[in-house]
Formats: sequence, structure tokens, C-alpha cells
Amino acid sequence: MLPEQQSQLIARLQAAVSAILPQAQPTIALERPKVAAHGDVACNIAMQLAKPAGRNPRELAQEIVGTLLADPAATAIISSADIAGPGFINFRLTTATQQAVLHSIAQQGERYGHVAARQEKLMVEFVSANPTGPLHVGHARQAALGDSLCRVFSSQGYDVTREFYYNDAGNQIDNLTISVQARARGIAPDSEQFPADGYKGDYILDIAHDYMAGATVQAADGQSVTASGDLDNADDIRRFAVAYLRREQDLDLQAFGLKFDNFFLESSLYTSGRVDKTVQALVDAGHTYEQDGALWLRTTELDTGDDKDRVMRKSEGGYTYFVPDVAYHVSKWERGFHHAINIQGTDHHGTIARVRAGLQGLGLGIPKDFPAYILHKMVKVVRNGQEVKISKRAGSYVTLRDLIEWVGQDAVRFFLIQRRADSEFVFDIDLALSKSEENPVYYIQYAHARICSVLNQSAELLPQVPQADVAPLTAPSEIALLQRLAEYPTVLAQAARELAPHHIAFWLRDCASDFHTWYNAERVLVDDTALRLARLRLAHACAHVIRNGLGLLGVSAPERM
Repeated sequence: MLPEQQSQLIARLQAAVSAILPQAQPTIALERPKVAAHGDVACNIAMQLAKPAGRNPRELAQEIVGTLLADPAATAIISSADIAGPGFINFRLTTATQQAVLHSIAQQGERYGHVAARQEKLMVEFVSANPTGPLHVGHARQAALGDSLCRVFSSQGYDVTREFYYNDAGNQIDNLTISVQARARGIAPDSEQFPADGYKGDYILDIAHDYMAGATVQAADGQSVTASGDLDNADDIRRFAVAYLRREQDLDLQAFGLKFDNFFLESSLYTSGRVDKTVQALVDAGHTYEQDGALWLRTTELDTGDDKDRVMRKSEGGYTYFVPDVAYHVSKWERGFHHAINIQGTDHHGTIARVRAGLQGLGLGIPKDFPAYILHKMVKVVRNGQEVKISKRAGSYVTLRDLIEWVGQDAVRFFLIQRRADSEFVFDIDLALSKSEENPVYYIQYAHARICSVLNQSAELLPQVPQADVAPLTAPSEIALLQRLAEYPTVLAQAARELAPHHIAFWLRDCASDFHTWYNAERVLVDDTALRLARLRLAHACAHVIRNGLGLLGVSAPERM
């Protein structure tokens, strides 16, 4: 059922309720019955109102139905209504109501399911890897989630910015520096002289060779660094290694088909003085105290759910992890991003309350739930029934580029988006490569390619398809497919509202299934020209929406397979 049709039916239900219970001000919600045989749309309004009104719910439901069916505006939408159980009302939609989705798709085209611009800025920060090595499968999951979510929010009218936050300061960068320095001096990873916390992947040796050769590298934001080759200059090694790996990570993202709008360096928060300024503002606001030589933030007094106060500046000097994060999010707010979403691994759970507490303590009017977070669980990669853990290039983990090389960009994107972010996920390489119904990517793309083949077989009729009469579309499998297509705008809105693009993946799988069921039940290329045109129009609309949905996940819609 289209959103505008839902609004119309809800309005007629409200009018019917007002006629029966003038004082009632109910919130009316419609849902799809779990069993299709029960009807097309269900409502529990009678059960909701019965107790306050002192009425029998079934009797009240019957009175609402009687009033509704006497309303011509309602019967233009519904053909019948039945009472079920303790007072559920199940509606059946008119055939014309079901068929109206094809007119909406024809009128809106690629914008079917989209809404008008809201003039609201939204930043989605994701991947944000330390520039210490290639992107791993956890970063790949973030890339899929983040890019899809950006596309979904764009469809819902937001002005979206994709931002990558580089953690280019701290101990891990120090470990990168000494790792490159060791390899450049000929110290192998298995040597006792190699740093205990050093990085052992082959990429470290590549960096060392280029550093010694005086190479120049350019990072994604255009920053260019030329190696001096001086093994005693740790600052030079650090700058070159960070720029090298930023470039490598950008190549990973390019292979994934992902482009960021902005790159933000953690180090810039220190060089600009923003971290010190933020800390001083919290001190001046009275939200800190000194204890045991350390500076603490009174997070327990800032109503963000933290269970104890947190150290900001350690007794030995230096700020703790969440302090630059607070400064960074002030930057987001000051840049006009009053809607912000961070996508991070579940290991970042502990920093959420601390960052929000710091933001609250600054008194800038930032909401308590800013920023929103999506925390994802890690991915296990399986091949031939065995877990794959090692990548020679990375040294200890499977990389994003490994996945792309094994199964292709489409499969990587879809597989990593098809489950809730907070669920464990097993990436089955063999399944992603299979050409079967069990492989959701293949199954959905095959539906699109199958439709394109059918349309190509009726090329002479295609100019008539957009205006074809849809009245002949009455078969059960046709109605089921029409209903599925009508759900699409609601699914997009739900995906944005719940920060859950996996809803689109589920919908695409269901839509492909409904299409294949219809295609196997009803011949499209029949001799009856009117019926053939109507079915071609349904097929054309189905391909259009599948293509749109795949596009929101960053997945292609091939015309041949």
C-alpha cells in the first residue's frame, strides 16, 4: 500500500471513529497481516479504544466497519473489511488501489520512494581507520553500512556528507613508525630485535623500500609527502608512512566504489589547539577535577549514562582516547551538522557516554543523543567450510581488497549489508560465488536481467508500455507483486528511521521472489495485446524499483547474466 493511500485510509478511519466516539483522539496505525489470506491491511483501533470507551471491542469494530463502508471515499480504497479475533479489522484493498503503484512508479521514475529536500545537513562518519595498515573486513562492513545509509538518507531529502576521520596520532602511529624503521634497517618481523608491538605485514616492507628510495606519495585529500630516506628521522618516517597508508586505504575504497566528501585528521585537532581549548572549556565550566595527578571529567554528573568519572589527562601526561573525540564532535556541530551518525565497531561502546558527556559539559546546546551511533560486530570469513584469518599482505587479517578480489564488489557490498549491524556475520565466499537461489545477490540480479530479456523480446511494444492499461492485472501473483512494489517507499523511510539499510536488502530478496513466482505462474508474452502490455508494464516497473533498490546499496543491476 502506498504511503499516500495509507494516509487516506487512516483519515477515513479517523472520521469513522469520530462519528462513533466524538471525544476519542486515537493514534491509528496500519500493518500488513502476517497471513496474506487474512487481508491486505490490518488495524487494531477497535481494541485500542474499547476499554476507555467501555465497549466490547468486536462490537465497536463492527460499528467502525459499518461506518467506513458507508463512506464513498473509503470504499474507493477498500473493497471489504472483516473482524478477526478479539477485534482486529482486516481490510481488502480494491484492485484499482493495488494497481495505482504502477502510476506512481511511472510518474516518479528514479525518485520513486524518495522525498523532497529537507534542507537538513547530515554527516555520516565511517570507516575512520587508523592509517596503520590495509582496511580489514570490519572496515569493509562499515564501508557498506555507511555508504548505503548515506544513499538512503539522500533519498529521504537530507544533505549528506561522508567523512573519514583519520586517527593519525597516538601509540599506534608510533608503532607504525618504528615498524617501518626496523624493516628499513633489515630487521625481519620474526627477529628478536623487531618491535614487540610492531606491524608485521608485507606492506611494512613496501613502505620501507619506498621511504629509502625517496618516493613521493599523495594521500586522498591531496596531501603530498616525499621521503627523505633518513632512518634516524622518526618524524619523516611517520609522515611518509601515514601518507603512504592513507593512499593505500583510499585505493581500497576506490576498489569498493566509495568516495568520501571530506577527510579529517586527528592530528589537526592538536595543531589547531582545538583539543586544549575544549579541555579548558570543560575546566572553566566546573566539570573537571584533579586527582592523583590526573585531570578527570565528572561524566557521572552529566546525565549521559556513564557509570563513573573518566580520566581526561593522564598523570604521566597526554590525553585519553575520548578527549580528541569530544573536540572533533564540537567541530562537527560548529560546521552545521546537527544530525550526525558514527559507524564504529562494538569495541567503541565504552566511549559513547564519555563523548556525549564531554559535549554536554560544554554548554553548546548539543542534544544528549548527539551523535547517533551504529555499532557493528565483526565479520568471520569462511571458504571451503574453513575460517580464513590470514592475509599475506596484511599479515594477520583478511582485507577489504581480498574480499573484492575473491567475489567482486557487488557481492561484498550486498553480503555485508544484509544483516543487522549488531549481529554476528559469517561471510561465506563459496555462497557469494554461487549462481543459485541461495545466493541473494545472484537471485536479485537475475530477476532484473530476466525482466530486461523479456522487455527486449517485445521491443516493438515498449513505446506503449508506460501508458498501458493496468486493469488486466488481477491474478493473485500479480496482486502480490503490486503490493510488494507499493511497500518500497515505506521500506526506505524505515531504513532511514532505524538506521538499518538491511531492510532494503530483505525487501529486494522478497521482491525478486515475488517476481519469479509471478513469472513462473503467468506468461508475460501472451497473444492478447492488452494483457501483454499490462504485464510488460508490471515487469518494467519491477525492474525499475529493483534497480533503484540495488543502487541504494551500491550494487549494480546487470541487464544480462
